[in-house]
Amino acid sequence: MRRFTTEELSRYNGRDGAPAFIAYQGKVYDVSRSFLWQEGRHQVLHHAGVDLTASLDQAPHGADLLEKFPVVGTLDKG
Repeated sequence: MRRFTTEELSRYNGRDGAPAFIAYQGKVYDVSRSFLWQEGRHQVLHHAGVDLTASLDQAPHGADLLEKFPVVGTLDKG
């Protein structure tokens, strides 16, 4: 499985044809096909290409929602 640095993850921001990836608890998910992540933005509050671990805890939905998206790697914070 691919390991992403924070810098590498930021390239997958969903803009200009790039895929939209987000990280949560060390896993990197591809949310590109979700209509809720068009142009790399979700609900005007969140952007693709970042670690959303802290933000998701405050979302009106649970992390189980991420289970429907493919895991494409892990986030290496080192």
